[in-house]
Amino acid sequence: MNREWAITKLTAFLDTAAIRHVPNPPNVIGPTHWAFVNNKADVTAAAHIAEQILDRVLPDWRKADWEEARRQPLWRHREATQRAIAQLEAEQELIDNLGTGAPELDASTMHPWVWGSVQGLWSSGYFREAVSVAARAINAQSQAKLARRDVGEGILLSDAFSPSAPIRGHPRLRLTADGGGETFKNRHNGAAAVARGLYSAIRNPLAHEHDIELEGNEALEYLAAFSILARWVEQPTVENAP
Repeated sequence: MNREWAITKLTAFLDTAAIRHVPNPPNVIGPTHWAFVNNKADVTAAAHIAEQILDRVLPDWRKADWEEARRQPLWRHREATQRAIAQLEAEQELIDNLGTGAPELDASTMHPWVWGSVQGLWSSGYFREAVSVAARAINAQSQAKLARRDVGEGILLSDAFSPSAPIRGHPRLRLTADGGGETFKNRHNGAAAVARGLYSAIRNPLAHEHDIELEGNEALEYLAAFSILARWVEQPTVENAP
């Protein structure tokens, strides 16, 4: 993320979304309220940009347990923006002074079966659900490609990546041609093992153990693993029995 740009946009949003106190008319008793200083259309446009930045910097900002500023429009947006600016400034200061050689994982570069199916959930902070949806999306695409509905998930892909010749009702996914060496067997056995592992160790627990929650970093790693599997499913040719 371009932190300087993000800070500039968030600061501009705070200026555009400034509010003023509106007192009650004379002889009127009751709660007062707040109103935007600027045109509401300008505020809405600035908020749209701010929301996309906040989704990246503070993924849980929409449902965070913060004290509400009553009768103040977009109070959560302003609270989140102030927090995000502070975080971005701190991160930028650390990078400027300490440097970092660590690469950053950009979810938008993941396979579209994965990120395209979970982007909305992710931006709302539903990390567990995002991983589950990605796993289901790959399963659906696998079943469609292999024209099989009798089995799914790890069982289906373990069978499809088998290096053995296809038989009727059991088509294979071929990552590479069989040249008679160990590479062909190793690649396909490895892909089958990865598929079994992802569905057994990640997808199934998320589906059946409802007390599991995922932090953003952990969920992102899981999505990256499923993205690799998605590419292994999409790219190969399908080999059917003669």
